[in-house]
Amino acid sequence: MTTFRAYRIFEDKGQSSGRFVELTTEDLDAGDVVIRSHYSSVNYKDALAATGAGKVIRKFPCVGGIDVAGVVASSSDVRFKAGDEVLVTGYAMGVDHDGGFSEYVRVPADWVVPLPAGLTLCNAMVLGTAGFTAALSVHRMEQNGLRPDAGRVIVTGATGGVASLAIQMLAQSGYKVTALTGKDSEHDYLKSLGAWEVVSRHDLVMGTRPMEKAQWAGAVDSVGGETLAWLTRTMQPHGVIASFGNAGGIELNTTVLPFILRGVSLLGVDSAATPMALRLAIWRRLATDLLPNNLGVVAHLLPFERLPETFMPLLHGKSTGRAVIQFAASR
Repeated sequence: MTTFRAYRIFEDKGQSSGRFVELTTEDLDAGDVVIRSHYSSVNYKDALAATGAGKVIRKFPCVGGIDVAGVVASSSDVRFKAGDEVLVTGYAMGVDHDGGFSEYVRVPADWVVPLPAGLTLCNAMVLGTAGFTAALSVHRMEQNGLRPDAGRVIVTGATGGVASLAIQMLAQSGYKVTALTGKDSEHDYLKSLGAWEVVSRHDLVMGTRPMEKAQWAGAVDSVGGETLAWLTRTMQPHGVIASFGNAGGIELNTTVLPFILRGVSLLGVDSAATPMALRLAIWRRLATDLLPNNLGVVAHLLPFERLPETFMPLLHGKSTGRAVIQFAASR
């Protein structure tokens, strides 16, 4: 039986950590479809899981990685056949089911998305969960009335994976994007993505009133906490916020006034459990109108063996763009 490498996360005396191991497909969690991995990507959630910095893993041991793109090796489900190019993001991958940091992945067929025309396997993982989350945020904000002529859209935590991709998607769709960042050295990078202006978090005066000056027609927020509270206070009438992250904390201290006096909408964006019909629609948009024109600006391609070095920079806010893992099958 063929063996292959995987990055598996273990728990010992309440502490979790990951390491490379040799497995066979029979060692993996059950599923209808076996995928030979070509690419994966590294997300904040992956870094939390692999280092034990967050209580993310729900069963041990578990192969990490919430994303994968590759070619079907075998399938017991008639919807897929050997040779099909596919991708999987979210669901329980890398959390409660063996995930994408493995040369072979086995998952339920209901999780598998056929690679949309217009995307390569590599670009699918430059996007990955981050791109899917960014596109889902834009999609839901547009469903709630956001249009380019409504006013400025602010993107917080702007150098992160989701935010970097959101800036590109919004800018090329005609939105005037303000990037908010604490990394003063990355202003040129953010402008290269399409940001109309860059605001330093260090210069930001948030104020304390229940409602501050109305500034934003839309907001894509990866930070949460105090930043999200400030956004609620500074949205234009009928402004829309897409919230998907908590890098700045999980508490939200605000009032009802922005919601009942300005009609502000706060949209929760959960990319992991998106229903398949909507998931397919978002991936179609990622292959067409929401496909960033220059994905290479945000992509950092690394061989599988360098995966562990990506985690700490991501946790400490020292990384920009997207770390994409390349497996031997793609070389």
